[in-house]
Amino acid sequence: MKVQIARLSPHQNAKVFAVLTALSSLIFAIPMFVVFLMLPEVNAAGKPTNAPSPAMAFLFPFLYLVMGYVMTVLGCWFYNFMFKYLGGIEYETREQ
Repeated sequence: MKVQIARLSPHQNAKVFAVLTALSSLIFAIPMFVVFLMLPEVNAAGKPTNAPSPAMAFLFPFLYLVMGYVMTVLGCWFYNFMFKYLGGIEYETREQ
């Protein structure tokens, strides 16, 4: 039996996707922050510079959370709008 998805729930899908992207960004953000802490604190002219702030380790996952939410809401809205004209994602199911 072929089935089409008629509507995607923007808020629910966005919540799930935002949390998943924020958590997965920690895989990259934390090691990158640790590497940045180990870099020498001098610029090209040999003058001392400020070390990166520990807040940066939390800023990137937060930005991923916000942008993941916003972009998923927009994507779901666009899908729901275009469903009227093009139809939805179609898949086939089979009972065992």
